[in-house]
Parts: sequence; C-alpha cells; structure tokens
Amino acid sequence: MFRIPRRGLILAAPTLLPGLACAQPLGQGTPSQTEGPYYPAAIPEDADADLRRVAGAARQASGRPLLLTGLVRNLDGAPLPGARVEIWQADEAGIYLHPRDGRQAQRDTGFQGYGRATADAEGRYAFRTIRPGRYPGRTPHIHLRAHPPRGTAPLTTQVYFPDEPLNAQDGLLRRVAEARRALLLARLSSMDDGQRAEFDVILA
Repeated sequence: MFRIPRRGLILAAPTLLPGLACAQPLGQGTPSQTEGPYYPAAIPEDADADLRRVAGAARQASGRPLLLTGLVRNLDGAPLPGARVEIWQADEAGIYLHPRDGRQAQRDTGFQGYGRATADAEGRYAFRTIRPGRYPGRTPHIHLRAHPPRGTAPLTTQVYFPDEPLNAQDGLLRRVAEARRALLLARLSSMDDGQRAEFDVILA
C-alpha cells in the first residue's frame, strides 16, 4: 500500500508512473479553472500531503480513500521537479474547511481539507485523500494549484472523476471545450484500500 508519512512526502518508485524517460511535446496545457469560494481563509497548521489524518485528531477521515498522484510537466513534456502543488476539497459530506460554508458544525474534523506537496526529481506528486462528497450545484471535484519551480504564474484548475454522472450537468466543466475536457478528468484505478486517481498537470 502506498504510504505518505505525517511530515514530508515519500513518492512511489519510478514504476508507479511509467514512461517518464522520454519526454515528448504535449501540445496544450491543462485548462485553468476558477479557484472557487472555498480556498482556505487561513492555511491550516496541518497542511501536509496526507489529508486523511489531522495532527491531534482522534480518528482519521471518513470516506472512500483516494490516492491522487500525477506528473507536473511543461509543454515540451519535461518534468518540473520542485513544482509546488496545493489541493483543497470537500469532505465526504460535501463540506469545505471554510467559514463561508455554513455547515462547519457538521464538517468531518478528521479530514484536513487542504494539503500541499512538492514534485520530486521526476516531476511526480502525490496526496492521500478521499473521494470528495457532493455539494449543491456541482459535481464532485478537487481544486488543484500548481506553482512552477521558477518565476511564472501558477495554474489553478479542478480535478474531475470520469465516473460521476453529474459531470454532464456541471456548469464549470461544460464551459471547457469538449476537445479539452478530457484533460480535467483523472484516470481511475482500484487499490486494496480504495481508489487511485492519476492527474497530470501540464503548465503552459
């Protein structure tokens, strides 16, 4: 089982994400998406890459475990080691860690809600999290922001799940040209204790 320690990030061996050796031009970058209203008002004290465990919490998060992993690359296909990746998302009940989400009393306090990681020498990142719950008006998704290792502006986007029936009605996803929509869909596979979602970030 893939394990992420409490502090720092251990990425899987190179066999986790094959095909890294020969970078090829990719043609187009990952579409940008809105930050949304629920980027944390204050970064939580526990902001590591394991969102399923909060330091000091009595239990870990409820929900279907999800390993979110992928590559950060440029348009030439080259990996971007040192790129910083942030994610924020709803808990299993669809509640965000944000005062504007009025259901804070019902929020899963065992779920971190926000995390960050740094891409390794091959451009890989990983987060241990859960499948986000639904909240009114949206299909389930994970917000993601990737900061290049040097100088240029970060990319903010959203990660979607291809097996979600609400994708077809989601206004933000439908705004993306159909030919590019697939770039926002994670590639899903099963794991012993949940699900794995692969999502590559291409910075233009």
